[in-house]
Amino acid sequence: MFKRLIILCALGALLPVSAFAEGVAVTSLGVRGGFSTSPDQLVLGGQMSVGDIAPNLSFDPNVELGFGDDVTLVSFNMDMHYHFDLARSAWRPYVGAGAGINLIRFDAPPGYDDSYTKVAGELIVGTSVPTQGHQFFGEFKLGLGDSATPDLKLLVGLNFKR
Repeated sequence: MFKRLIILCALGALLPVSAFAEGVAVTSLGVRGGFSTSPDQLVLGGQMSVGDIAPNLSFDPNVELGFGDDVTLVSFNMDMHYHFDLARSAWRPYVGAGAGINLIRFDAPPGYDDSYTKVAGELIVGTSVPTQGHQFFGEFKLGLGDSATPDLKLLVGLNFKR
């Protein structure tokens, strides 16, 4: 059941991309990593960016895997970022919001099934800067959800331009 749900969520993440197939394309793919609090976890993942769906607005779906604190967390997030242009600077700060599906599995003794799925939201503040043909970014994500959703994530990553 858990594997089927992961596959369905991954396919669902691709649906918005096909809706933008005319004129809007995937502009980058990348990796991310960092940590979260409550639960305290190491977070690894990947993302893609569908740029310019509107002026300065990008659609940035991502998958994050959290490990630690006796919990394994898989998050499928649908994030939107509004980017600000700074005069005479390559840095591009952004703010955003997202909704996602969290698959939570607690480390439980044999015979107990302590896993469930929750919907969560997040507020995002970040910045990005070009680096030798790629793009480095850092972001804070404030979790909006129940106790199984991380309160805060600090992430850094690298997007590889297409």
